[in-house]
Amino acid sequence: MDTANDSAHELSLLEQIENDPDVTQADLATQLGVAVGTVNWHLKRLISKGYVKVMRAERRKLKYLITPEGLALRARLTMDFVDQQFNLYRRIRGKVKDVLVALKQENIYQIRIEGEGDVADICRLTCLEQGMEVVSSENVPVLEVHNLSVGLRDSQGAKE
Repeated sequence: MDTANDSAHELSLLEQIENDPDVTQADLATQLGVAVGTVNWHLKRLISKGYVKVMRAERRKLKYLITPEGLALRARLTMDFVDQQFNLYRRIRGKVKDVLVALKQENIYQIRIEGEGDVADICRLTCLEQGMEVVSSENVPVLEVHNLSVGLRDSQGAKE
């Protein structure tokens, strides 16, 4: 059964091979941040399913070619990835909106955001859109962002 991680690796492999058919498995592993064995496993799957063909370019050098079926798979994986990202975006915005509604019911209109990255940026934009001022003050509720998780704690550090 394919996992989201497998799909992401296969999408990345297909994109890298399309950009450079002469790429080595070691280069692919470095670019993906995985072991060469992982790349080898994914490539064998892609080859066995007819998405990639292998040709010998030199004695010990291989050349990878994406088949038309592989191009279709790449398009499908790309669409799935975009769909997952939009779903994540909507879930985060919905959670932050719920938190902000609760704070506004308590007449709280300022919040501090702790965390970095895309999820924190989504939180900031949602706060601004909802009329919540994002401040650096220590005595306001805190929207904590850890990876894909968002939570609220009060100014004293208690989780809400």
